[in-house]
Amino acid sequence: MKFRQSVFKDEAKLDINYLPSRLPHREKEHRLLMEFFSFLLQFPEKMAQRVIVTGDIGTGKTALCQRFGADITLEANKRKVNLRYVHVNCREYRGKLFLILQHAVTILKPNFPQRGYSAEEVLKILLQNLDEENTHMILALDEFDSLIETEGSDAVYNLTRLQEMRPGKPQRISLIFVMRDLEATKRLDDSAKSTLQRNVIRLEKYSKDQLMNILNDRVSMAFEPSTVPEDVVSLTADLARDESGNARFAIELLWRAGKYADAEELGTVTPECVRKAVSSIIPSVQKGELASLGLHEKLFLLAAAEVFRESQEAYVTLVEIEKTYGVVCEEFDEEPNSHTQLWKYIQLLSALGILKTEVSGAGVRGRSTLIYLPAVPAEELEKELRLSLEKGRR
Repeated sequence: MKFRQSVFKDEAKLDINYLPSRLPHREKEHRLLMEFFSFLLQFPEKMAQRVIVTGDIGTGKTALCQRFGADITLEANKRKVNLRYVHVNCREYRGKLFLILQHAVTILKPNFPQRGYSAEEVLKILLQNLDEENTHMILALDEFDSLIETEGSDAVYNLTRLQEMRPGKPQRISLIFVMRDLEATKRLDDSAKSTLQRNVIRLEKYSKDQLMNILNDRVSMAFEPSTVPEDVVSLTADLARDESGNARFAIELLWRAGKYADAEELGTVTPECVRKAVSSIIPSVQKGELASLGLHEKLFLLAAAEVFRESQEAYVTLVEIEKTYGVVCEEFDEEPNSHTQLWKYIQLLSALGILKTEVSGAGVRGRSTLIYLPAVPAEELEKELRLSLEKGRR
C-alpha cells in the first residue's frame, strides 16, 4: 500500500513543552520582564526582584516566563554574569515549599539528599550554595496558587523576606510568581500580602486575530507547505476563542487535526479534521439535545451537516444551507419554512452550541454572517439526524 506523505514537517513544534524563539502578542510583557530584571546584568548582588505574572489558562504565562528565563540567561552569559533561571511547577510538588526548594537546590547540587531537612534549612542551604558559586537565581514558581493553598502565609513570608535573614550579604534570589488570578492572595495575612503585590504583569485573553497569528506561526514551523488552509486556521482560532481564548487548546487542536489528516491519508488538514479533533477533546453534541429539536430544526441542521460534509469548507452562508434545506424538506415531504424562521433556527442552534456564527471581514464574500460547525464532525451529525428523522417518520 502506498501511503501519502505526512502533513507534518516537524510536529514537535506543536508539543506543549516546545518553547518558540518568539511569542506573538507577548512582546510587550517580555520587554517589561526584561526591564524589571535588568539590574541583574549590571549589579546582581545589590538587589532582588519580585514579580507576579497572572492570566487565564492558555494566555501564555508559562511560555512567557520560560522565554524570558532563556533570554536573560543568554544575555547574562554574554556579560559573564552568573545567573540561574529555575522554573518550578508548584502543583507538581504538591504545593510543598520543602519539595520546591529541594528541587531548586538539586539544580546546583544534583546529589543533595532528599530527606532530613526542614524547608527553612533547605532555603539556607540554597542561599549558601548560591554564595559559594557567586550566582543569582531567578526562581519562577508556576501554579503559585497551589503553594498558597497548601502552605499559607508563613511560606510566602519566608520566601519574600529572604534578605532580612542575611543583613549585609549579597542578594541571591529573585522571584516570579505565576498564577491565574490574584484571588488566592486574599488568603494571605497582611504582612505576607504586602510583600507580593508590587509588580504585576497581567496577560489578557487572546483575540481571534491573535490566535490566528500564533497558529500561523506554528503552521509554518510544524506543517508541510500548503497542507493547512487559512480557513482551517480560522476555524481552529474560532474554537479556541470559544474556549476563553486558550492558545494552548488551539495548538493541541491543530496537532490532533493533523493526526486525523494523516490517519485518513488526506494530504491536507480539512475543516472536518478539526471538527473530529475537537469532538475528541470536548464531548460531542448529545443525542438528547438532538432529540429535543423540532422537526424543521432537525431538517435545517441536517441540511447544514450535508453542506459542510460535501463542501469541505470551514464556513458557509445561510443561503448555501437554505438551498440544501429545500432539498431536504422535499425528501421528507415537508414544506420549507421562511427565511426569517431559518434565522431563528440558527439562533437556537447557536445557543445550544451546535452551530456558531461569525461575521466575516471584507473579502471575496464581502461582510456577511458565516456559519460554522464547532464541535461535531459533519458526517457524524448527519448520520445521527437521519436516524432520528427516520425514526420519527416511522
